[in-house]
Amino acid sequence: MKQLKLTGFVIFWFFLTESLTLSTKPQDVDDVSITQKFIEENVGYITIIVFAQYIQEASFEEVEMLVKTMTEYRDKCLADTTLPECSKLANYVLLENICALEGLPQKHNFSHCCSKVDLEEKRLCFFHNKKADVGFLPPLPTLDPEEKCQTYKNNRESFLNNYIYEVSRRNPFVFAPTLLTVAARFEEITKTCCEEQDKANCFRTKAEPVIQYLKASSSFQKNVCGALIKFGLPVLESINVAILSQKFPKIEFKELISLLEDVSSKYDGCCEGDAVQCIRSRSKVMSHICLKQDSISSKIKECCEKKIPERGECIISSNKDDRPKDLSLREAKFTESENVCEERDANQTSFMAEFLYEYSRRHPELSTPELLRIAGVYDDLLKECCHTENPPDCYRHAEHKFNETTEKSLKIVQQECERSQNLGKDDLKYYYLIKLTKMAPQLSTEELTFLGKEMVTALTTCCTLSEEFACVDNLVDLVLGELCGINENRNINPGVDHCCKTNFAFRRPCFEGLEADKAYVPPATSQGLFTFHTDLCQAHDEELQRKKDRFLVNLVKLKPELPDEELQSLLTDFTNVVVKCCQEEGPEACFSEEGPKVAAKSQAA
Repeated sequence: MKQLKLTGFVIFWFFLTESLTLSTKPQDVDDVSITQKFIEENVGYITIIVFAQYIQEASFEEVEMLVKTMTEYRDKCLADTTLPECSKLANYVLLENICALEGLPQKHNFSHCCSKVDLEEKRLCFFHNKKADVGFLPPLPTLDPEEKCQTYKNNRESFLNNYIYEVSRRNPFVFAPTLLTVAARFEEITKTCCEEQDKANCFRTKAEPVIQYLKASSSFQKNVCGALIKFGLPVLESINVAILSQKFPKIEFKELISLLEDVSSKYDGCCEGDAVQCIRSRSKVMSHICLKQDSISSKIKECCEKKIPERGECIISSNKDDRPKDLSLREAKFTESENVCEERDANQTSFMAEFLYEYSRRHPELSTPELLRIAGVYDDLLKECCHTENPPDCYRHAEHKFNETTEKSLKIVQQECERSQNLGKDDLKYYYLIKLTKMAPQLSTEELTFLGKEMVTALTTCCTLSEEFACVDNLVDLVLGELCGINENRNINPGVDHCCKTNFAFRRPCFEGLEADKAYVPPATSQGLFTFHTDLCQAHDEELQRKKDRFLVNLVKLKPELPDEELQSLLTDFTNVVVKCCQEEGPEACFSEEGPKVAAKSQAA
């Protein structure tokens, strides 16, 4: 297997990728043969990602068996491309070979997917087999820094294979290019830190930005793919229109539509796990941007002159382009023209895309969801106005409607930021753990604790920034995307499902008004919730905090009818019991005495 050129991938905010092996001349970047060569050279790593994401329970040894099979398939087809099996799409070849692994479909319960004859049905079956909640997997293996460095030195390829496998199975919806980027950065960290004296501190410090990059990429990709799968291509295209128009406000609408075709039409492969198609299709987009940079952005000239990996990172971190000086604060044609209804009726899709484009590039201070809400309000207004006797008189007040919509969203953000400042980080987290668990008690404890922490991260990150509104609204929307999930068949409870599936743009206001699930039936017993053990005394600060979070979530699941204050009071009791008993000579006896007291208090509440 050729050496993996991992550093050849970078993620753009809407999932754009390019390869290190591509020429640095913009006109040569979109070379299909070079992309194909990259895929051929890295078939083993791509195989690991696909297999580990589709069949998360598979062992590393089982994954290696498939890598061997796919490498042999590649070599055979490179030797003779006329063979019948070499004309098949790569993803289907992978699925066929997964199904052909003896005993595996039965062992890991995916025989029903393998039995499907229709290739599209088979692909979707494997996609729906993915599990977002990876609590069933063992904790991510951790090696001592010295051992890690020695393992890397002894067998680099096996070390990286194993890393990609472990990360992929725990992130089943993350795009292959992103996982390859993460692995590339991990290898760079390993090379650097293995030369350091204090290896542990080096790994800890340098790994944090990579972990955050993976989390942010995962959250955004799941959110947008969830929009595509649940709501279809029109919503996906609206998201991209808003993002591109804000980033590149001087781009012409015609050029935006051309770029949009490159971006939006390529999502199926990436969203549903077709790694090869994702890699192949995404390699086109950066070249489009750089080839047309004069008409797209004044901020990316230096970026496009850089070598490929640096170029992508540079474009990601570049500022939004300056608003054109001749760009008015309002586009009169949508609110003051006499012919709005006629133009809309002529081509509603194009008309609404142009409205969103014009509004987005004039309002860099707004979030993507808010821009989509305003577009929705405008669309609803026109449906109403265009059936009246005097449409212009009706839609002339559209700006008032837009401002009203933004004021409502702004009020929600201000309330959240005030709460963040008043409560402090821990109490803020407990507030959201209680709120989310009451709202969606059917979710696992792991998912709920994760969502609670993500809400806190969003608010503590954004609430002190000048662009507070857009930052909070964008990040909280990503948390709701995690809650709603990527699969269209994910059902939690009627209230949550309504907010997740009715209107993508307005799900945030919907969740804001959502109360506790009244139909939820809590478990009949406490299931050992109030049985405490000495492992609490061995837990370090971070681990103890995780146990406290889990206790609170499980308490809410057991006693969802209790007011927030009483739930917080019981959490305080739990904390006090841990402090008290861990100071005793016999903590276990203390826990045996104090645990039932907390249980009794919860019953009496």
